[in-house]
Formats: sequence, structure tokens, C-alpha cells
Amino acid sequence: MGGAPQHLAEGRSRVGPARGRAGPGGAGPHLGRAGARSAAAAMAGAARRGGPGPRPRVLLLLLLLGVAAASAMGAQVTSEDKQVPENTPTDIPCLAYRSGWNNPRIEWKFQKGSSLVLFYYGGQLTDPYKDRVRFSPTSIHFGTVTREDTGKYICEVVGDGSQIAKSEVNLIVQVPPSKPVAHVPTSATIGSKTVLRCTETDGSPPPTFLWYRDSMLMPADPKTSPTFRNSSYTLDSATGELIFEPLSSFDTGDYYCEATNNVGAPQKSDVFRMEASEVNVGGIVAAVVVLLMVLGLAAFGVWFAYSRGFFSKRKE
Repeated sequence: MGGAPQHLAEGRSRVGPARGRAGPGGAGPHLGRAGARSAAAAMAGAARRGGPGPRPRVLLLLLLLGVAAASAMGAQVTSEDKQVPENTPTDIPCLAYRSGWNNPRIEWKFQKGSSLVLFYYGGQLTDPYKDRVRFSPTSIHFGTVTREDTGKYICEVVGDGSQIAKSEVNLIVQVPPSKPVAHVPTSATIGSKTVLRCTETDGSPPPTFLWYRDSMLMPADPKTSPTFRNSSYTLDSATGELIFEPLSSFDTGDYYCEATNNVGAPQKSDVFRMEASEVNVGGIVAAVVVLLMVLGLAAFGVWFAYSRGFFSKRKE
């Protein structure tokens, strides 16, 4: 198919057997297992009758016939990974297509998470793909792909002679990461468990995360660095969580995170300062403010009651 040049990163293919379908005559990939069971039954019957079992050559022939039948009738599944930049055209091949099969029936499915949608069925593209995709027996062609097209594309081909083949392409539409958001507490108590989080929702494939303190890259293991060896933390580059357990006075500093997925330039968050203190100053200040507000409301209530005469003595 024609289109703009594509920068594709192709993964290695793997081929393996999958479950087949029964053909019009009821035959299917279970013939091999049936042949093996027949051979075993022949041996068992001979043993019950007290006679000699099948000759080794006959038994070997039966087993080979069963295996050959299973190989001929079973489906072959081919799977590969493909990465393309967003807003570019791309072809997704149907490697299951066999030109020698008579009147093959082709179906395409799109799987994203737990959702499975029919993409091409009954000789027609389904909505909303009919206006975006061009079909051919060997592939489907996207005029342009977006991040929503990331997912697994499954091509299933069924021939007249009970043949079946299936291929899968895991498509990853590449999207550079956007500016991540760093969630950093302004203050935390020394000795407590403190969690910093870095989030980014646009990048595809999902980005990995790095953390910096005072503009210095934080290693995955703080004990490997003289600068961070007095800290005790774990860093998950996949989720973006930086967990101090326990927090120490050495952990005070200016923090920011960085998201990267090798598509476009890495993106950095804003910088936030975290103070590690013996007491939670922010919590105490907040508690004092709340207490003063309560006392003020109580005093106002008492004054209001006196001004309205609610506490004056009744005249006899």
C-alpha cells in the first residue's frame, strides 16, 4: 500500500499451534489425539485378550498418522509487535492468509484490554473503520493512526477444507510523553512513610519515570551513591512512585520528576520543595486555625444570646 515513509519497529515473530475449528464434515484438529487413542485402545484390547499387542512398526505407523493429522488440521498462530508514530499511515499484515486455499473466509478483530470488537466481518468493514481503513486479503491499511488505535489486531482465515490460520499484530501507536505532574508534600514528619508520585497519561508506550533531588538524578538504590546513601527509599520507574520509609532529615530538598518513552524528548515536571521536620508543622498550624475558628464562633454565639436577652432573668 502507498503512503508516507514509516519508521517501524518490528518485534520478533513467534509461531505456535492454536485450537482449530471443526470443518463441515465434523473433522478437526482432534484427529491426531483420536489416532493416538485408537493405537492405545488397540494395545489395551490385545492385552485383555491375552494375545500379543500390535507389532512395533504398526504401532509407530498409527502414532505417526495421528500426529500428521493433528499437524495438518491444526491452526497456526503468528504474532508480532509493531510500533508506528501517531498521525502516519500504516499497513497491518494478515500473515494467516494462504493464497492456495479455496474461498477463504477472513475476519478481523480488534482487542484493547478486555474489549473485543469485530473489525471486518461478512466481507465488510464495520463502523467506525469503514471510512478510515482499506481492506485487502493480505492486509488492512490505515490512512492515519491515532493513539486510540493502539491494541491487538487479530486476523483469522478459514478455508473450505477445515483449514484455519490466525495471526496477531500488537500495534503500538507512538506518542511522546506530555509534561508529567509531580505530587510532592510540602512537609513530612521524620520517621514516617512518605510517598511522592509522578503521573503522565499521554505517552505511548507508557513512559518510565526518573526522580531528581536538588537537580541530581536519584539512583534506584540510594546506597550506591555517596549523595543519597543516608536516605532510605524505593523508586518504581514504571509507576513513578518514590517512597521514603522512613523519611530522614537528609531528604529535605527540591524535587521534580521526568517522563521518557524514547519517543520525542523527555519531559520534566515542575519543581516542589519538601521539608522533613520532627513535627508536622502544617498539621499543627491547621489545627490551631480550626480551634480559633471554633472558639470565635462560640464567643459570637454567647454574645448574640446575651444581646437578645436569652440569659436575662424572668420578671415575677
